[in-house]
This record gives sequence, structure tokens and C-alpha cells, in this order.
Amino acid sequence: MDELKRVLREGRVELPRVGAVHGVEPPGPIPYVVQIDGLEVIAISEYLQSLTLSDVRPLTVRSYAHDLLRWWRVLRVINVPWDRATREDVEVMVGWLRSADNPQRHRTTTVAAQPGSVNLKTGKPVLKAGYSPSTINHALTVIYCFYEYHHTFGRGPVVNPVPSSRNRRRLGQIRNIPVQHRQRRSPLRQRQPQKAPRSIPDTSWEELVAVLKHDRDRAIFEFAVSSGARAGELLGVCGRHVDWGDSRVWVISKGSTTLSPVPVSPLAFRHLAAHFEQSRVPGMDEQVWATLRGDRRPLTYWALRRVLQRANDDLGTNWSFHDIRHTAATRMSRDPALSLVEVQTVMRHRHLTTTEMYLLPRIEDLIDKMQEHYTRPQLMKTFVSGYAADDIAAVFGE
Repeated sequence: MDELKRVLREGRVELPRVGAVHGVEPPGPIPYVVQIDGLEVIAISEYLQSLTLSDVRPLTVRSYAHDLLRWWRVLRVINVPWDRATREDVEVMVGWLRSADNPQRHRTTTVAAQPGSVNLKTGKPVLKAGYSPSTINHALTVIYCFYEYHHTFGRGPVVNPVPSSRNRRRLGQIRNIPVQHRQRRSPLRQRQPQKAPRSIPDTSWEELVAVLKHDRDRAIFEFAVSSGARAGELLGVCGRHVDWGDSRVWVISKGSTTLSPVPVSPLAFRHLAAHFEQSRVPGMDEQVWATLRGDRRPLTYWALRRVLQRANDDLGTNWSFHDIRHTAATRMSRDPALSLVEVQTVMRHRHLTTTEMYLLPRIEDLIDKMQEHYTRPQLMKTFVSGYAADDIAAVFGE
């Protein structure tokens, strides 16, 4: 068993593709359940039901379900019941996530940029082949909360197998421990470097829009860059949510269940009108963005992502749809007619500190300014006439 845990920790064993996350039609008590070998995992369903009763959004419940399914697969490989898991078992999962390949990072062509490299056109790094630190930390949070929930009912192991941040706070309060030995992160938590927002320069944006082949795609991209709305928010827009008179759309913001208005540029509406001239105008309760071929079906996130991937392939770039949101925030924050609080309101940031990040200069702009700095002649020191050279040298040096 020790040898099995070691090879699993090193990522040399694939997890069994058993079980799946299934959606539950309302009025079910939870939106998703995890089934393994055709049977519902009751321990997971009880926890997901608690999340649902706490008014957690269905997509968040789905994300937690997938993390717990992965944990169940790890436990199956090492043959450990969920209520007998220890920290060593969690370390096995973290080691596997750090070492194993992420299937979503696989490249279908040999000419694609290799994971871990940097795209020279965008300056953005290509995602590495494995799982990101944020994915590992999210999995640890989900599993920790799962065991904390069952601990309140006297179920599961006596000690939570995921190390708690309480230990970190306790160590930080002990003054006789040297600062260099105090833990800044909870055990097993991965280091997440702070990343500056990556916006698309204007010339690159014009190139990106130029390679789009349909008015539908140009419309949704312009809607995104002028409103700062996320992909999922725009894809949920129905016919009644488009306000042509006031040039705005109503979207359901991330982490909310209520509609919020966001302004949209006239250019975006012109692209949308051109798209409607070529296809059927959606009904009041129909989603605005739909497929272009075959029967009309709502456009999915993965289909929209594929549109951007094709544009990236044509340009040799690696822009993401979230970069468009960063671009919108950067453009607004650089407009002297808009205050930072107004930008925060349009972007629907919860904290002003999030909006302040977009005040940082882009590296592309700094490169241009630094090139001017390098070529600018240095100013020579001059002094008012009438002073002796020896006196100037004595006061200011040679």
C-alpha cells in the first residue's frame, strides 16, 4: 500500500474514471448528485444539500461535487473509506494533482505552444500541463468543509484530514518561534502568485475582431469589451433583457440571483442588429446568443470558447475571454471622465481594491516609454555664469 501511495503521489497512476456528477431536475432537494457504480453517494449528497439550503448557487454546488468525486476516486485507489481518511491520504491527492497531467491542457497539434512557455505576441504564459495551484487549494477547501460539516453530526474521522488554518494562526501568535519558521500558508496549500490583470492592447483587439467570421461573434465580443460582463453572464441574456433604447443589457451577476443593468456601446448594438438581419430575432424568453447551423440552440460556454480558440489559432495568440473583461476595466479606468468608483459600479466589483488593480500600467506601454527613455539624451548640468570653476567643483564635486 505504501508503494501504491508513492506512485500515486508522483502522478504515475491515473485515477479510475468511475462515477459522475448528475444534474437533478427541480423540485429536487439539490441540483446535483454524485453517483458511483450507479449508486448515489449519500455522504456527498448530505453536504451538497446543506450548501443548497445555505443559498449557494447551483454552479458552485456542481464545482464542489466534482472536487468531492475526485477525492472519492483517490480513496478508491488507495482503498480507504471516506470516514477513515487521514492527512497522509490528503497528501497523496495533493501530490497527484501536482504531478499528473490535466486533460484540459492536452494539445491536439504538435505546432501548438508547449505548456509552461510564453506567447511572444501576448506576453501571457501558456498554462502548464498539470493542475494549477488555485485548483489544488480549491479542492483542499472543499474537502475540509465537507469533513467539518460531517464532524458536527459526529460522523467521519475525529480529526479533519485537511490541515486547518487555525494551526497557522496559532503558530503566528507564538512569539518565540523565529519569523522565518512561521507558516504563512496552511499546510499543503499551494503558493499562488499575484497576477496583474492582462488586458488586450487596442491594435491586438482590432486584429482579434477582424478575424471573427460572423456578426454574432463580433457582437458578443463587443458586448463584452464595452460592458465588462463575463461570458456566463452574457450567455444568459434573453430577448427581454436587451434594452435597445437605453443601450444596456440586464445580466445576472456572478454570485447573485438578481438582474443588474450594464451599459453597452452603440457599436455592439450595431453588430447585434446585423446579426439579427441574418438570423431569426429571438423571443422575449429565448437566449439572444444561439448556434448558427441546424436547429436553433442556445450558445454554450464551450462553443464560445471554441470561437476564441479559432481566432487565437489564426493570430498565434492565447487570449482568453476573461482578458476581454480585463480590457474593459482597463479602458474605463484610463478614461479621465470616469471616476474609480464609477468603474467599480460598471464592473460590479465588490471591493474598490479590485478596481484599483487596473490603474497599473500595461507592460506594453512601459516598453514603449522605456525605449523613449533609453534614446533620450541626458541633460547636462549648467550653472549661472560668474562662478569660478574651482568653487563649483568644491561644492558639487568633479
